Amino acid sequence: MRFAVFLLLWCVPAGVFAAEPISRRDAFARVWQSIARPAQDVREAPYADVKEGSPGEREITFAKARGILGDAENFRPDDAVTAREALTWIFRTRSVEPVDWDADQIAISLAEVEDVGQLLQRYGIAVRDVDAVLTEEDLIALLQKIDAALAVEVHEASLYSEKFHGKGTAFGESFDMHALTAAHRTYPYNTLVRVTNLRNGRSVIVRINDRGPFVEGRDMDLSLAAFTTIEDRSYGKINATFERLGDITLVGRCGNDRFVKRLTRDVRFDWGFPHVLGLGEQLTLTANKPFVVRSVTYPDGNRISLQDWVHPGETFLFKPGVEGEYAFTLATTEGRMRVLATNVVVCPDARGADN
Repeated sequence: MRFAVFLLLWCVPAGVFAAEPISRRDAFARVWQSIARPAQDVREAPYADVKEGSPGEREITFAKARGILGDAENFRPDDAVTAREALTWIFRTRSVEPVDWDADQIAISLAEVEDVGQLLQRYGIAVRDVDAVLTEEDLIALLQKIDAALAVEVHEASLYSEKFHGKGTAFGESFDMHALTAAHRTYPYNTLVRVTNLRNGRSVIVRINDRGPFVEGRDMDLSLAAFTTIEDRSYGKINATFERLGDITLVGRCGNDRFVKRLTRDVRFDWGFPHVLGLGEQLTLTANKPFVVRSVTYPDGNRISLQDWVHPGETFLFKPGVEGEYAFTLATTEGRMRVLATNVVVCPDARGADN
């Protein structure tokens, strides 16, 4: 990856971190909320001084299990947070990987002082005293500056397609080169990322469902569908910026959509059927058991019979051409039918939009 040379050096005055310090508990809550990532149940002993069920306990314990927080006995939730601690949390939650990264843990090691210093230098951010305590305003300023720097960082993205189509991903899915997905070494599973091609300004939103690429200089592998949305396949690789939007279950492609997870009790969609779909995006349905798409009813009321059977490992694809509600009649092998509808809308910065 390469870094923009026009980042402004941001110097924090020595006295800025003196008044009204923010606690470690509140500071971590602010950092965690900024990435829109759900905290899942983990088999991890909570910190001794963070009571189960207390504010932020679930997120703190999850972050401890993922290596974002240290493994000390106590978290010291009421102590004032220092710039060094906050910076470490910010870089780890953003999956920045300049030091050591672990593709299985989805976390990086920033234990050494000089690592934080190197990252600050890389992104053009200067803090006079990393051991000074922060106010809430200081923390917000750090978050904004670091995210702004990450937004203009230049990455190399390539594509993967037929050779891997149908094979398992690092997260147990079947890779579908026709779906809008991508592989990244450290971004968490189900993270949505807006990838913008610097050559032509076109963007696509992808979901992380695999690990890689493991080629020096490459930062993301885009599925064939994602790559060809923003560039001709013949290019093979592009220079791009990444904007991490958050977990799909929290933000959705249009920011507010929800997903139906099951057709019936026994037939579960691998990803889900969206209540909202961005115009230009592709509906992708796979499930653990066979099902059939009997028909689709278009926004104008026109009903098309399909009778398209989809078996495990296969994918049903549908790309709406206009806005409005599309209703799909689905059925199981036992004949149990269900109608699922999705509302197709124009999303801000939708797939393939020019910047």
